[in-house]
Amino acid sequence: MFDKISLAGFSNAEWLRLRKTGIGGSDAGAICGVHPYSSAMKVFQDKTSESVEEQDSEAIRIGHDLEQYVAERFMEATGLKVRRSNFMYRSKEHPFMIADVDRVVVGKDAGLECKTASAYNADKWADGNIPLHYVLQCYHYMAVTGKRVWYIAALILGRGFVYRKLEWDDSLIGELVRAEKVFWDDHVVKGIMPPPDGSRACDEVIEKYFGSAKTGEVMALTGFDGKLERRRDILKEIAELETEKKQIEQEVKLAMGEHETARSGSFRVSWGNVDSTRLDTKRIKEEKPEIYADYVTVSHCRRFEVKAA
Repeated sequence: MFDKISLAGFSNAEWLRLRKTGIGGSDAGAICGVHPYSSAMKVFQDKTSESVEEQDSEAIRIGHDLEQYVAERFMEATGLKVRRSNFMYRSKEHPFMIADVDRVVVGKDAGLECKTASAYNADKWADGNIPLHYVLQCYHYMAVTGKRVWYIAALILGRGFVYRKLEWDDSLIGELVRAEKVFWDDHVVKGIMPPPDGSRACDEVIEKYFGSAKTGEVMALTGFDGKLERRRDILKEIAELETEKKQIEQEVKLAMGEHETARSGSFRVSWGNVDSTRLDTKRIKEEKPEIYADYVTVSHCRRFEVKAA
C-alpha cells in the first residue's frame, strides 16, 4: 500500500527537499482552499522551485519542542501508547501522496497528529471542533498509510489540552485524493500555476515570481475589462460600507459621551484612552540627517494601481 523511506540521518534541508517530491498532509488544506496561511499557488511554488527554504519562527519552534509533551499528554489521557515512526510514507497507488506523521499508535491501526495552538485560537477547538485544514491533514495521512483511525491532540497554550478521533471516511478520502491528483497532474507536472484565490499567500508567491517590473513597455491587457469594472464597483461598495460603519460608530460615541464602557442587549462597547509613542522621522531627517542616514532602510516593492484609460 505504501513505501517507507527512512529519515534516519536526514538533515532538515534534505527532509524539505524530499517533501518537494509529493503532496504532504500540511499541503492538503491549501490545495482544497481551506488553509488560513497557505494556498494552492503557494504549494505549487514550493513543489516546482529549486530552492529549499528552511522556515524558522517562534511558533514553529514551540510546536517542535512541545510535540513530545503533546504525545505524552495524549497517552496519559487515553491510555494508548504512541511512538515515532521515523519514516516518510509514499502511497504506491498514488505516488504523488506522501506522509511524514508525528506518531503511530502502538498495537492499533491508528496514528496521531500533535499540535500546539495559541489561546486566541481556542474557539476553533471548542465543542469538539477541529480546524478544517487539520482535518484534511489527518485524512490525507489515512489515505497514504491506510490506517482507519487518526487522532489529533492539541495543547492550547495557557488554556488546556484536547484530543479528537477521526475515523476512515470513504467519500471524503476519495474526494481528497481526486483533488490532490488534479492538482499534481494538471499543475505541478505540467508546470501550470493554479489560479489565485485572493489570499495573502498568493500575494507572496506573485511577489516572489514578479518582484520587479521592466519599465518602458506597455502591455496590451486583453479580456480584463469586466474584472476591472467589477473591482471598481467593489471599491465603491467598500467605501459606502466604510462610511456607514463610521456613522454607526459616531452615533455610539455621541451616546456614550465621556463614558469609557457601555453595554447594549448583545454587545459590550469600549471607548478608552490610549497613549501611543511614535518616532518623528521627518524631524530626525531634517535635524539629524547623519543619524537618519545611518538607520534608514530602503525596501523595494511593486505598487498596483488602476486608473481610467
